[in-house]
Amino acid sequence: MTGLQDKVVIVTGGARGIGAATAARMAKGGAKIVITDLLDELGTKHAAQIGGMFVHHDVTSEDDWQRVIDTTIEHYGRLDGLVNNAGIATGAPGTPIEDETLESFERSLKVNLSGVFLGLKAVVGPMKAAGGGSIVNIASVTGLSGFPGVSGYGASKWGVRGLTKIAATEFGAHRIRVNAVNPGATLTPMNEGQVPVGEGNFPPAPLARIGAPEEIAEAVSFLISDAASYTTGADISVDGGWTARPAG
Repeated sequence: MTGLQDKVVIVTGGARGIGAATAARMAKGGAKIVITDLLDELGTKHAAQIGGMFVHHDVTSEDDWQRVIDTTIEHYGRLDGLVNNAGIATGAPGTPIEDETLESFERSLKVNLSGVFLGLKAVVGPMKAAGGGSIVNIASVTGLSGFPGVSGYGASKWGVRGLTKIAATEFGAHRIRVNAVNPGATLTPMNEGQVPVGEGNFPPAPLARIGAPEEIAEAVSFLISDAASYTTGADISVDGGWTARPAG
């Protein structure tokens, strides 16, 4: 993929899953990667494997965001891209709203939505200084439809999609692009044991299988790259056609 060479990109939640695959894909394309995560051992190991840098990071902390930005600029001198990937799924899968706790619901919003907001807020200044940039927010197909049993996670991802549109309209004048990617069922540590693996084992998607993190990473890397220079405010689903099915 062209248009990634020497770009300095922060990937939150980059120690494993979609974040790790995205960091590796962009590093392969020549980007300089800063992986952030709460998983220090995994993050440090993966950063070393791809020739990047690791920074411990709680995305719900404004102070942590500033430290990540300062460390990145001190090390690389600039910031060109951000992948807001860090996220959690709280509560037991399939928990209806009447049984969900306020604590669990608000925890999803704090990490998945407020964390994205803080990231957007933190990178605007450095990206303006760099003459522009690209941000990709990882949303979800649960933010496209009324999936039952995921009230906190689903609401947070609906919010991420809306925040993406707002940021795209605000940041465009500064040559900063903001897009969202909506993964479908993907084989990540967060979904392990909850999704069927293998061809033909996931009939809700027309491609009849779940996705690999590397397949999501390709879409994210494209949006970060200069190849997507006229793409902003987009909402791209990488879900095997799951959301293309007729209603009912």
